[in-house]
Amino acid sequence: MKTLAFLAATFAATLTFAQAPAIPPGHAVATFGGGCFWCMEPPYDKVPGVVATISGYMGGRTPNPTYKEVSAGASGHVEVLQVVYDPKKVTYEKLMEVFWVNIDPTVKDRQFCDSGTQYRTVVFYHDDAQRKAAEASKAAVEKSKPFKEPIVTPIEMASTFYPAEDYHQDYYTKNPVRYYGYRSGCGRDVRLKALWGDKAGK
Repeated sequence: MKTLAFLAATFAATLTFAQAPAIPPGHAVATFGGGCFWCMEPPYDKVPGVVATISGYMGGRTPNPTYKEVSAGASGHVEVLQVVYDPKKVTYEKLMEVFWVNIDPTVKDRQFCDSGTQYRTVVFYHDDAQRKAAEASKAAVEKSKPFKEPIVTPIEMASTFYPAEDYHQDYYTKNPVRYYGYRSGCGRDVRLKALWGDKAGK
């Protein structure tokens, strides 16, 4: 999780009470479902202009879902990463580029070793500008992709975001041995390399 001092108090509260984070003036939010949210934090934390990344849940029917409910597929939610960014420093189009090369967009209701709708890939747009940009990005990737399979990742309207429990935030820095063991064992990097070649995310 990448945070700034002026967001720290807000995020601490949201992780406790499962409330959506406040967005600082002049900033925007993007939400992506890319399978395990642990693995989506690192690539976005590296992007200049991204000021915060928060793992959480979106798209379900159960208010204030727990990880146990989501991971069991009982709540209908998707594991997502919410990205708070400064549009003056990074564009939404750039965030979309990062998204594609960090997922397998050719499979439905699954990512790597994780199966179920809770691990599906999806772009959740927050306004019409994001929807149009996401659709354009998807169309461009479909034309230029280095693999033959079609892209099945949907683009859907964002709904209520629920931050995941605190121990999921920054998991790759809090538990690096377990994180990298999981990532390797799940075959994520091998598959990304096979799909995207040198552009594959990490």
